[in-house]
Amino acid sequence: MNATDAYRQSRDQLLRLRGEHARAVAEFRWPELGTRFNWAVDWFDAIADGNDRPALVVVAEDGSATERTFAEMSRASDCLASWLSMHGVRRGDPVLLMLGNQVELWEAMLAIMKLGAVIVPTTTAVGPADLEDRIVRGRVRHVICDAADTESVDQVPGDYTRISVGATEGWANLRTAAELAPTGVAHPGTAPHDPLLLYFTSGTTSRPKLVEHTQVSYPVGHLSTMYWLGLRPGDVHLNLSSPGWAKHAWSCFFAPWIAEATVVVLDYRRFDAAALLDQLHRRRVTSFCAPPTVWRMLITAELGERPEVLREAIAAGEPLNPEVIEQVRRAWGLTVRDGFGQTETTAQVGNTPGAAVRPGSMGRPLPGVPVVLVDQTTGRPVTGAGEGELCLDLSTRPLPLMTGYRDDLERNADAMSGDYYHTGDVASRDAEGYVTYVGRTDDVFKASDYKISPFELESVLIEHPAVAEAAVVPAPDSVRLAVPKAYIALAPGQEPTEETALSILRHARERLSPYQRVRRIEFRDLPKTISGKIRRIELRKREQERRDGRQPSNEWRDDQFPGLKS
Repeated sequence: MNATDAYRQSRDQLLRLRGEHARAVAEFRWPELGTRFNWAVDWFDAIADGNDRPALVVVAEDGSATERTFAEMSRASDCLASWLSMHGVRRGDPVLLMLGNQVELWEAMLAIMKLGAVIVPTTTAVGPADLEDRIVRGRVRHVICDAADTESVDQVPGDYTRISVGATEGWANLRTAAELAPTGVAHPGTAPHDPLLLYFTSGTTSRPKLVEHTQVSYPVGHLSTMYWLGLRPGDVHLNLSSPGWAKHAWSCFFAPWIAEATVVVLDYRRFDAAALLDQLHRRRVTSFCAPPTVWRMLITAELGERPEVLREAIAAGEPLNPEVIEQVRRAWGLTVRDGFGQTETTAQVGNTPGAAVRPGSMGRPLPGVPVVLVDQTTGRPVTGAGEGELCLDLSTRPLPLMTGYRDDLERNADAMSGDYYHTGDVASRDAEGYVTYVGRTDDVFKASDYKISPFELESVLIEHPAVAEAAVVPAPDSVRLAVPKAYIALAPGQEPTEETALSILRHARERLSPYQRVRRIEFRDLPKTISGKIRRIELRKREQERRDGRQPSNEWRDDQFPGLKS
């Protein structure tokens, strides 16, 4: 059996087992692909041959759209691969790809893969220092960016090929590739273990890590993501995430095209709830994935009628709060399903189609992913119900797992210690195998000797109408050593007053156990990575500096309000 047929067989097995989670976990096996594999050639070109169904729809802010069929994407990426080869791109070369939601991003992804080169996805929001870090640590040989970004890239010294989308002095114009006559591209001979992707993580706690993925860890591993998303051939999938980050590749590239579904993306500068809801109707979207932050914005803007053919509603990127699930269910009659994964892996845990969703739980381990909980004290796996660090069993190398952190022996040793890959996330598991997120190992803390999960407290806080976002960290306390403190970003129209503080503290007090009570709050914008994740490490540092007298106190405490004293 050739690689294409083996891949299709595994894909089709998961499609048949949709809605049968237990059977899928028990029966699914990763495909045997042999000694060479290239997803763009062996899978995408195979399904694109003579295929005039839409593969990609890019919607601009004015509502206009650019559409490409599978066959058109295959031909265009062949031309671009030939053109890139003429400009010196070779097998194994790292190519920094810094493009927004534009057709050229998808064409370039396929073309670089077809040459056996290595993609270094990069957000267009990256700053000069981070851009230089990516070029240097990624050993980048070629840079592809939009003409509008060439000036910022030129500030980074280096002997790398400069390729722009659009004419720019001193840069090769990628759009001239379309002038080449369509010709097929020979298989680059890539082996399954050869590198394909170099991802820089968002750096929520430290310097971004450089994650290396192979020709199979993402291209094949995302079969698990396809199963979690519930995608089928002919579906229309809209995912909201920014190019340059792993989730964009998960849900705007690999998973939909594994399923032979249409990818719809919005090329918007700013989030527009009304425009998004309109596109869900207009494009007849069958599956929609967005971070909980976007779901909360949609709820605030009023969801309106359920889009006519929408079947799957999914949340990803951060833990999903039960309140979001309930409000969408009331409005649309759909249950928002969430899951868990990392840049270092594909989807690991998920609420899958047809399975019961337990509010607060992110689901069960996905087919082909050997998830275990490891006791943080003993280092041994937790059996049955219990709590521990979410890990992957390395006794048989998990296919969806990264090769490792490039040029970082210490981090690799930590991440792969004790025969497990350590995610750094703590979770609990119930008797039926449902996994609930507790928090990052660095974020969970003790107050009065009770363990506090920031996520649990934050889920309660954001139910208050004045709260847009919340981040809970430990604040030093002379009696309890530490108490829960919430940094709060207020919803539009809300004021950081004494009355608002009292209302939020009372709301939390009524819904949390005594040991979980939020004792202090402070109103301020939350520090975030360029991918939008909250940097709690900065807030924890701020609390330590306040204890040392190096930060002013702008907080409200529960002991300031007589009715809240305890």
